Amino acid sequence: MYIKKILLFILLAGLVVGGIFAYKVYGAIFTPNTNINKDKVYIYISSDATFEDVQDSLRPFIKNIESFAQIAQKKGYTTNVKGGKYEIAKGMNNNDIINSLRSNNVAIKLAFNNQETLADLAGRISDQIEPDSISLLNSFQDPAFLKANGFDDDDKLAMYIPNSYEFFWNTSADKFRGRMLKEYHRFWNEDRLKKAKSMGYTPNQVVALASIVHKETAKIDERPRVAGLYLNRLNKGILLQADPTVIYALKKHAGNFDMVIKRVLYKDLEIDSPYNTYKNPGIPPGPITMPDISAIDAVLNAEKHGYYYMVANVKNFGYHKFAKTLSQHNQNKVQYIRWINEQKIIR
Repeated sequence: MYIKKILLFILLAGLVVGGIFAYKVYGAIFTPNTNINKDKVYIYISSDATFEDVQDSLRPFIKNIESFAQIAQKKGYTTNVKGGKYEIAKGMNNNDIINSLRSNNVAIKLAFNNQETLADLAGRISDQIEPDSISLLNSFQDPAFLKANGFDDDDKLAMYIPNSYEFFWNTSADKFRGRMLKEYHRFWNEDRLKKAKSMGYTPNQVVALASIVHKETAKIDERPRVAGLYLNRLNKGILLQADPTVIYALKKHAGNFDMVIKRVLYKDLEIDSPYNTYKNPGIPPGPITMPDISAIDAVLNAEKHGYYYMVANVKNFGYHKFAKTLSQHNQNKVQYIRWINEQKIIR
């Protein structure tokens, strides 16, 4: 009888201890463990992060980091950390947090626009995803990659189509470059390729011409007309004589693309550069900036007209006055020269 009481006591004690243990385990797993006032926050985990790094990132948003670490170890996460951007929502328990860190890498909206150089592009992208600008630039300029995909040092900027894209934050430099190559080929669909071919130009030549159109006018509705003007000159074998190409040549020669040049002088037109369209016929060897899609499509769908000359319209800023003859153009130019002198724009 005495032995039965002892056994019963041991059994009851075991049940109590087991119950307490189960309660603690259940609490550690399923009790809310966040410490945030917002509905959700995001943390960024680098590709080479350790579990200790993860804990440091989570610490401001978690009530009990020790219980999180215990459950993370039991679930095998401590040795399987993955880089990325992850959401931590208000009221999450340790189990929820770990599941999110394991499989809920959140995509980001990445965007870039009219960069003049690949260095500028690398800086813009490095602000949005994990790789730094140096690793991105090295990837962009890899000679083997460029050669294998039909690009060279002059037209390599043409591969990057300005737009908004979805990426994972921890995308590597080479994977970003590879995605941009796919987007380039997706952009140059059958319809656009057919139009470029009918004009007698390659896609990269179209982009180079579009970059001049882009620089000449920020007015999207005017771009098809400007494109038509340049195509008229090309078809007649007339020099493009586009001031933005001279500005680009000056910056490239100086090795300083941060230079601000508001006025092209006659002496500037003498610069020895393949980008100087006052001296060299045809389209420059590469784009002078990264043109908008609207500028590329403006070239492919250029307005048909008889204009060969244009000058800034000082009575309708942002737009141009167009002319079919040189004499008409010179009359339009007088007004522009008078205005620019009044503004005392020397350079």
